[in-house]
Amino acid sequence: MNRSSSHSILIIIAMLMMLVCCAPKAVKMPAEESRMETSDLTESARQWADSVCASLTLRQKVGQLFMPALYASSDEWTSRLIRQYADSCIGGVVLLKGDSAGVTHLSKILKVRSQIPPFISIDAEWGLAMRLVDAPEFPRNDNISREADENLMFDYGRELARECRVLGINMVLGPVLDVTDGSGFMRRRSLGNDPHRVADLSVAYARGLEAGNVISVAKHFPGHGSVSVDSHRSMGIINRSLHEMDSVDLYPFRCWVEQGLSGIMIGHLAVPSIDSGMRPAAVSPTVITDLLRDDMHFNGLVLTDALNMEGANGYTSADAIEAGADIVLAPNKTFMEIERVVKAVQEGKISEGKIDNHVRRILFYKYLLSGGGKKVEEGEEKEPKIGLRTATSDSIAKQLINNEQ
Repeated sequence: MNRSSSHSILIIIAMLMMLVCCAPKAVKMPAEESRMETSDLTESARQWADSVCASLTLRQKVGQLFMPALYASSDEWTSRLIRQYADSCIGGVVLLKGDSAGVTHLSKILKVRSQIPPFISIDAEWGLAMRLVDAPEFPRNDNISREADENLMFDYGRELARECRVLGINMVLGPVLDVTDGSGFMRRRSLGNDPHRVADLSVAYARGLEAGNVISVAKHFPGHGSVSVDSHRSMGIINRSLHEMDSVDLYPFRCWVEQGLSGIMIGHLAVPSIDSGMRPAAVSPTVITDLLRDDMHFNGLVLTDALNMEGANGYTSADAIEAGADIVLAPNKTFMEIERVVKAVQEGKISEGKIDNHVRRILFYKYLLSGGGKKVEEGEEKEPKIGLRTATSDSIAKQLINNEQ
C-alpha cells in the first residue's frame, strides 16, 4: 500500500460506519428479478467467461478491454468503422452525439458482426437527450425537484433502461455521484451538495437501470465535485484530506459498492492525499487497486474516463490497464493502443494473467446482459417495437422537474 497505516485505519473505520449509513432503503422493485443481482446465473456466467477467455488470442483479449467513441450516425464512414471494430473483437463502443436512427443502425451492425456480445454505451446523465437530438428530455441533475424521492428515481432509471433497449444500448455512463460544492465544474451535472441525498437518489436511479437490464456506471471516482477544472482541458486536483474525501466524495461510492452495482468510471483527477505521485486517478494503482478494489471491495467493472481528454495527457491505455482498469474508454488511436498493450504483454511489462482477469470480469457481465452469452444473428429483432417517447416518459419528466427554479 502506498498510503500510511493511519490512513488505512481511517478508511477501515469509515467503511464500518458506512455499512449502517448505506443500508438499502425501501424502493419499489419490479416483480421479476434483475439479471444484475446475485442469482443462479452467477456460476454459469463465470464458467462461460472462463471458457470464452481461454478460447481467445492475446490480441482478441486485449481488444475486449477497449471501447472507442464514435458519433451516433448511419453514414457510410461510421458504418465502415464500426464493422472494423466488430471484426477486431473490440469490447464495445461509446456513442457520441447523433440521433436514434444512427444508434439503432450502429448497434445492429456491432451486435451481428461481433464474435462476443458487445457493450454499447452512451452518456445519459439526464437521459438520452444529452446525446440524441430526438430523445425524450429529462431535467438536468441540478434541476431535479427537491421532492424527488428514491421511488421516482427508480422509475426514472427503469424508463431510461426501456428507451436504451429500444435502440440497442446496454450500458449508461451514469449516474454522476460527484458531490458538488456549488461552484465547481460539475455543478449542473451533480445531484447536489448533500452526500447522503446524492447517494440515495443515484443508487435508486441505478437500480432502476439495472432492473431494466442496462449496466450503470457511476462517475467520476474518487469525486469530481470540488474540482473547478474540466478534465477535457486539463487534469483536476482534489485538494482535500483523506478524512474530508471519506465523509463527502467517497460516501456515495461506498453506498454504490455496498449495493452491488455494476460499474465505476475513474476520473482524470489527481488526489495528493491518496496518491502522492499526482497521477490521474484513471492511471493510478493507488486509487484503483489499493483504494477502490482492496479497501472498498469493489468487484464490478472499472472504466477509465475518456483517454482522449487532456486530463490524461501523457498516459497510455497500458498505464490504465496496469493500474487496474478493466475497460479503456475513447483512446485517441484505438488500434494503435491495442497493439501497444499487446506488445507490453509480450515484453513482460503486463502479465497475461492480469489481462485474463480483466477479460473474465467483462465477459461475466456480458453473459448476464445477453441472456447467456448468445450472439445476435442477422434478422433477429430483440428489442420492443415501441417508440422512445411515451406517456410514462412524459409523466416522469414532469415529476422530476423543479418548478421553483
